[in-house]
This record gives sequence, structure tokens and C-alpha cells, in this order.
Amino acid sequence: MAETKRTATLNIDGQSYDLPVMSPTVGPDVLDIRKLYGQADVFTYDPGFTSTASCESTITYIDGDKGELLYRGYPIEQLADQSHFLEVCYLLLYGELPDAKQMVDFETRVTRHTMVHEQMHNFFRGFRRDAHPMATMVGVVGAMSAFYHDSTDIGDAWQREVASIRLIAKLPTIAAMAFKYSVGQPFVYPKNSLSYAGNFLNMCFSVPAEEYVVNPVLEKAMDRIMMLHADHEQNASTSTVRLAGSSGANPFACIAAGIACLWGPAHGGANQACLEMLKEIGTVDRIPEYVAKAKDKNSGFRLMGFGHRVYKNFDPRAKVMKESADEVLELLGVHDNPLLQVAKELERIALEDEYFISKKLYPNVDFYSGIILEAMGFPTSMFTPIFALSRTVGWIAQWKEMISDPQMKIGRPRQLYIGAPRRDYPELGTR
Repeated sequence: MAETKRTATLNIDGQSYDLPVMSPTVGPDVLDIRKLYGQADVFTYDPGFTSTASCESTITYIDGDKGELLYRGYPIEQLADQSHFLEVCYLLLYGELPDAKQMVDFETRVTRHTMVHEQMHNFFRGFRRDAHPMATMVGVVGAMSAFYHDSTDIGDAWQREVASIRLIAKLPTIAAMAFKYSVGQPFVYPKNSLSYAGNFLNMCFSVPAEEYVVNPVLEKAMDRIMMLHADHEQNASTSTVRLAGSSGANPFACIAAGIACLWGPAHGGANQACLEMLKEIGTVDRIPEYVAKAKDKNSGFRLMGFGHRVYKNFDPRAKVMKESADEVLELLGVHDNPLLQVAKELERIALEDEYFISKKLYPNVDFYSGIILEAMGFPTSMFTPIFALSRTVGWIAQWKEMISDPQMKIGRPRQLYIGAPRRDYPELGTR
């Protein structure tokens, strides 16, 4: 629980109200306004809730001005350099890094739950072949509650644990099945001998006709993509999961809600939008035209994949992702790919052009992750599903934390009503 040692005084129409000031471990202080409506009969107004703390959390911390991202206190750069995705999953879920025995146990539990119920294959066949993979994932993940009845009681700690492991284990399988269905290829079953990231790549790119060997460079890049997207504080999709969970909804429904929210182009769809922008530009010689548009306030055009709503200095994840992008492009020898040539030239301009530097429009994690996924052979429609399977562990950690919070209440934001006041109903002939 955050400490409260000071108060702030709010004056309204000559009446004073004392608001407790809560101090976090790190970050700005927070005014506790929970009793303000009852005492003063006023609400606060905060569109987008960008100045409102909706909960206490011990999971993730972001300092946008410093360009800092911490998972349970550990800098993302250190984790990306020394850890791996399943270890980060354990850290987010349980609060501490595992010892060797705990790591083996956790990896075993996740690996043994990667298969999905065989009847779930029927759900995929009910979708059109050209359905967006995110539409498929929303439906299939929501339907998991119809198959796994023994892990839907949110009041049972063990059932919450089982549901958590199932979701982390099965989301890559579901995402890969959505991909295979969209390209008309047979589903590939999970392979327990592979790593989490390697297994996902195998399920996406192997075919029955020939052997597929997971390249370690691509495996590492995919693991990093998953790790860097694992959690990001109270963003839109995480807040959606918490809001859905506050009603007592089962965990599968909550994660399906998070996936639906993530689908938006302003959130999880940003890397897809970035690649679509690169395709629109097309060739390096057209870059000056689009850079000029980006600088023109009246053009309505903005460069996707540059800058960030939270990070006002730099995106710490982008530094790590740039390393992986360079490694992947070097491995695959795709330097002559026109799309990737456009990406590299835009990156150079953004890092050297005074306009971009002054406005801190640096390439962000979406820019580099999109380049990597494109180079690997994923269509843009798969970018957001990969984001979703990566973020699932963060959603689960936040959901479990919320369920265990004694102060948890069903979410119920208020509003500033500006519609018509009370009025009487007129008869039809008098209107």
C-alpha cells in the first residue's frame, strides 16, 4: 500500500477539502480523490484517464521523460540482454526471478499445456479464409471458457493459476493456427523439444512436406519481441482487461477483451500501420515527398512508427529492437528489399534530421518490430496477433493482481454530462 504522509487542500466555493497525497516507490505523487464526490459533490474530469491512477500496482513502471521501463524493478535493457521470455513471464507473474528449480518447473508446466482442445479446430473452419487473424483470435480465445470449465472460478486461487498457465501456453498455438488458416496450410502441432519462441516459429513456418529448422538468430529476435511487449503499465488493452475483470468475468473472456482492444491501430496495430506506410511510400526516391508531408501541419499525414505517447525522450525497447533488426536483416540478406530500404533510409533521416530530433520523433519499438517480422516472412496481418500473444502474460499478471487487491471495485467511470436537461415528452402531433 502506498504511503500517505501529506495532504493537499482543494478550495471550492469557499469550502476546503483535504485530499491525501500518496507516495509511490518511484514516480510522481498521487492525489487520493476517492472521497471527493461524497464530501464535495464534484467529480474530476480526465479524458483518456491520462492523469488518473486507476489502481495500485507492483508490476511495471515507466518513466517517459527518462526513457525507462522496469519489470518488477528490473530495467528492460538488462532483461533483454541476459534473460529470456519465459523467465520474464515468471518474473511478471510471481514478482521475483526464479531459481533454477523454479525455472524448470515453470517451463515444464507451460510446455505441457501448449496443445489446444482438438474440437477448437472447428472454430477456425467457421471463419472465412480471408478473416483477419485478430478477429479469429478474439473469437477462439473467448471460446476457451467453453472448453476449460475447471479454470474459470476466479475465486479459486488454484484455478486462476491453471488459467494463467493455459493462456500463456496456448496463445502462440492459437496465433499460429490463425496464421496457417489464413494462408490455407495445415495446422502444425506444438513441439515440446523447442523453446517458446522457437516453437511458435515452427508452428508458423513448418509444413508436413519438409523439415523446418529454427534459425537461432530468428528465434532470439522473436523471443526479444515477446519480451519487450510483455507488459507496459496501464495501457488501453491492460486497462480493458482490468475493467472486464472487475466485473468478475472469467479470465478467458478478459483476455479476449484485451485482444479486441489491442487490435486498434492506435495501440497494437501501430506496427502494422507502420509497414503499410512503408509500402505506400514504396521506394527510397519518394521519401523526401513524405518527409515534407510529415513536416507540414496541414497535410494530415504522420509518420507511423516514430515517437511515442509515453516516452518523451526515447523508447528503451527500440534500442534493443534495433540490434535485433540489424542481426535479422544481416542474416536474411534482405538489404535489396525495396520496403526495407525505405525503412532504413527513414531511420537514418529520423536520427539525423533536426526537425525529427527537436520533436523527438525517433524510431520506436513498433518501427523495428515491424521490420523484423516483415523480414521473417510474416504478413502485416500477423503483427498484432504476435503482439497479443506477447502481451498475454502482462494482462494475466495485471488481472491476478487486481483480483487479489482488497480495494478492488467494479470499474465505473463517471462523466461530464453536457446533453439536454430534463424535459417533458411531447405528443407526436405537437413535434
